[in-house]
Amino acid sequence: MIFARFFSQQRDSHLTGGLMVTALVMLVAVVAMTGVFRPAEDRLTELSFNLLSREASGQVHVVEMDAASIAAIQRWPWPRDHYARAVTALDAAGVRSISFDVDFSGHGDAAGDRAFALAIANAHAPIALPTFAQRASSDDKRQLDSLPIPELREHAHLASVSVAPDPDGMVRRLPFGTVTGATARPSLSTFVAGRSGAVGEHFPIDFAIDPATIPRHSFVAIENGMIPPGSLKGKDVIIGASAIEIGDRYAVPRNGVIPGVVIQALAAETLADGVPIYGSWRLPLLVAAVLSLALLRARRRRAVLVRTAVAMLGIVTVWLTARLAADLWFEVAPSLALLIGAGAVRYGVLSHRFAALRMQVDVESGLPNRLALDARPHSPHDRFFIAAQIDDFAGLQLALEGGSLGQLLRRIAERLQVAGGSGKIYRTEDRTLVWSTSLPIDEIEAQLAGLRALMRSPFEIDGRRLGVSLTFGVADQRGIDPPIHAAHAAAVAKRTNKVWRLHDADEGEAASQQFSLLGELEAALHSGGISVLYQPKLNLRTQTIDAVEALVRWKHPDRGMLPPDCFIPLFEEAGRIDDLTLAVLARSLTDMRIWQERGLAIGAAVNISAGLLTSDSFSARALALVRNAGVPTQLVTFEVTESAQFEDTEKAVATLRRFKDAGIRISMDDYGTGQSALNYLKLLPLSELKIDRMFVANAHVDRGDAMLVRSTVQLAHELGLKVVAEGIEEAGCLAFLENIGCDYAQGYFIGRPMKADDLAQKAAALTASATIVCAA
Repeated sequence: MIFARFFSQQRDSHLTGGLMVTALVMLVAVVAMTGVFRPAEDRLTELSFNLLSREASGQVHVVEMDAASIAAIQRWPWPRDHYARAVTALDAAGVRSISFDVDFSGHGDAAGDRAFALAIANAHAPIALPTFAQRASSDDKRQLDSLPIPELREHAHLASVSVAPDPDGMVRRLPFGTVTGATARPSLSTFVAGRSGAVGEHFPIDFAIDPATIPRHSFVAIENGMIPPGSLKGKDVIIGASAIEIGDRYAVPRNGVIPGVVIQALAAETLADGVPIYGSWRLPLLVAAVLSLALLRARRRRAVLVRTAVAMLGIVTVWLTARLAADLWFEVAPSLALLIGAGAVRYGVLSHRFAALRMQVDVESGLPNRLALDARPHSPHDRFFIAAQIDDFAGLQLALEGGSLGQLLRRIAERLQVAGGSGKIYRTEDRTLVWSTSLPIDEIEAQLAGLRALMRSPFEIDGRRLGVSLTFGVADQRGIDPPIHAAHAAAVAKRTNKVWRLHDADEGEAASQQFSLLGELEAALHSGGISVLYQPKLNLRTQTIDAVEALVRWKHPDRGMLPPDCFIPLFEEAGRIDDLTLAVLARSLTDMRIWQERGLAIGAAVNISAGLLTSDSFSARALALVRNAGVPTQLVTFEVTESAQFEDTEKAVATLRRFKDAGIRISMDDYGTGQSALNYLKLLPLSELKIDRMFVANAHVDRGDAMLVRSTVQLAHELGLKVVAEGIEEAGCLAFLENIGCDYAQGYFIGRPMKADDLAQKAAALTASATIVCAA
């Protein structure tokens, strides 16, 4: 079965690659037929000329009608007896052939014409005179044939010197022959090289031959017999104009603008090496198609680049080899375009896959993320999803720096995999790791208990030993989005102090009821459904109540009095806690002003969610409320829990400093319950510590708790901080706190949460009692 699936995938992959190559070949072929690749082809050919540059063979010589010759003869057109003397001198020098690229279609002076005709007739070397066709005029498309005058062509060969530049004005090819005077004529270069070809067909000129290496002679020097002995014996000579004044110059690849006679010499040199054969772009395109199949099977982007480069180099090498070895001039721009296209397609596909895979990896930890979990193939053996949430994750973030947190997450995942027999571990949220299991629920319970116990063994990270606690949630994989349900179950387990929790389908309705509270918050704030109670704090030095903690309550019209745990976490998660907190702060400031009018200077502490400390809007509105309240700012305290999870620690600290700079006192609530107490003492601009009730309640009878509370009070006083102890429910505990120098006591023994008026009466009574004692 596995092999069948493998071969099926391979067959599908090859089929897809074949279809892709076919589509690309058809596209490139259509484009090639439109001539779009012609400029690129011409540029490639020009580059090949530079690469294959070589010297001329020296067989073809050019006799230039140059500026020196024009100056010496001082007439134009030249009397033809000058050509006669040149022919006689060249024939005497033993040249193999003499060719003219000069128009002799009109009569000159009779004596000169007779002398030239006689020299042609007496020459032993074959002589070619030019013929060419031209349009009658720009408006008349008739072709007029230009032939030498009859007396000159009687003993001469006629050769075509027609030149047809490409649409861009460049001369790249010449015809093998043309028809003039109703007779097929070889081109001058074909005559010189002794080659043959069909009329109307063209051959490419090899501009790799350096025109500067073609031997050149001044016409006037030849006419005067200034020929070194043996220098022209057996050579082919072409006579033509090179002087700028005469014109007859053309643009060519690589060499700019050169005289027509030099182009004829280069063409003759080209044919002398062999007759070039034009090959089309179709055969290279077919080879490139085969190579493209290999490109489309590359599995890595680097392999795509390497294979594309190698394939293109191979095509170019064969292209150049075919030209050098067999005179085959193929067009390779379409084939190179096909290879580039196939490489680009494959590189794009692999880049998309790579990006998709990268999106499925958590950057910080390197673990697969929620996208990877969603993309995983379904396994029929999976029965449950388990979510492990890291307790006090914000504290761990604060304690670790750089990539250490990611290292810790990987170590946790490794331990879960090894100890729990888990498969792949996914990080679906900052503090949540998820995996699937095939175990029944009774075995899961035992496994999770073991995993939680295993986590008590600390992790060694960057030389530090860190303890990690996990809370687990389990959800049936048959439900809708079981990873979310498992994470929610873990969150509920944490709130209820359970090790783990199985998601209950009925919890969906409960969650719906909870979230409906979000829509009712605004109405509750305006209708008075949200109220504030105050729990007194006893000043242990003065034995008076001069501080309270503001506690929010919601009297719901249908559900009755709701405790804070029912709605505050919900508002925090939904980002609506700012409105509720500001409402509590406004109510507290109003009650403080009323107490002040009654002669009671009572400060109030308001709990601030950690998420609000990164909100510029909240901090600005809170400061405005305090400034406009009409109460001393030093009576206002903002409490932040020590286990708070700061989204941006630096910004949270900066916000607290703004509050403190405005005169507001900053208190750390539930001190001792988190993992970063000392770090918080160092980072946060604190005014006060509140020791959690778990350490205080039994401090008067538990030696360990007593030591912790006493040392905390001493540490806080050394740092200039006030200390509030929570959870006082017995007189013995209160006496212990007074004895160790604690500043404030809070708990049911001091007073339960109460309304503002009741608090004022209690505070006034204690103040009066303390005054009587002092007077006594």
